[in-house]
Amino acid sequence: MSAPEAAGRSAVLADAAGLLALTVRPGEQPVLLHVGNPRPGDGGDPLAAYRAAHLPGAVYADLPRDLAGEPGHGTGRRPLPEPGRLQDTLRRWGVGASSAVVVYDDEGGRSAGRAWWVLRWAGLSDVRLLDGGLAAWRAAGGPLTADVPRPAPGGVRVTPGALPVLDAADAARLAAGGLLLDARSAPQYRGDPGRGGDRPAGHIPGAVSAPTGENLRPDGRFAGTAELVARFRRLGADGSVPVGVYCGGGVAAAHEIAALAAAGIDAALYPGSWSAWISDPGRPVATGPEPWGGEG
Repeated sequence: MSAPEAAGRSAVLADAAGLLALTVRPGEQPVLLHVGNPRPGDGGDPLAAYRAAHLPGAVYADLPRDLAGEPGHGTGRRPLPEPGRLQDTLRRWGVGASSAVVVYDDEGGRSAGRAWWVLRWAGLSDVRLLDGGLAAWRAAGGPLTADVPRPAPGGVRVTPGALPVLDAADAARLAAGGLLLDARSAPQYRGDPGRGGDRPAGHIPGAVSAPTGENLRPDGRFAGTAELVARFRRLGADGSVPVGVYCGGGVAAAHEIAALAAAGIDAALYPGSWSAWISDPGRPVATGPEPWGGEG
């Protein structure tokens, strides 16, 4: 493992055992964010799950409410949050100018990855994703609580733009002359029947299928750095071309960018992702397992 790759991983991921040791020491503690993502029809209630059991001191962060803006025509399902509103939210959570922040969820980091990306984009420099989330914390012997904290207001200042973003034109150019990764599942990428619902199914022509779930081990932790490096090199992220990532609405892609960063690879996010791409019926759509196959 090279030094940049090792440094990348430690700057992105927090180990559960290390976090547990840190939280029992006296002194300033990291701000902990328990990220929930309510989905219509999934039968779950992330807020109820948080209230039942979360890391001591963790504040609940609602992904669509707190980590995304209001969707509009052409923005996609999860546009970036308005900076002023995001700053108010972070301050309410107790985030200060020099706070360290650790984000986690109970789904392999897929929602917490969005929180990691948004906070880094907003200019916070010390933000890490709890590797393995709630399950890893339990496995490390970490305590859980139902007590809801009331943090003292913080004074963080949001300065958006610290991480790169793409619009639709950028994504098309990158698909043609760089590397554009599609972080959705392979069936969604291919445009299998029923995968698009009432929306066009398929992928951006030229994009390469790279399901973000394949960055995780069965226990929900990220694969080792060498494994991630090898995977992304096979996909074309070998340092010779710029890399961008999209998904359905800018959530899974943020998780993939965290995996890339852990491997020492920089990548830009297309926040609008597929839901924004298909808002313009004039944009081309490709189907099937190949980047350019079945374009129409």
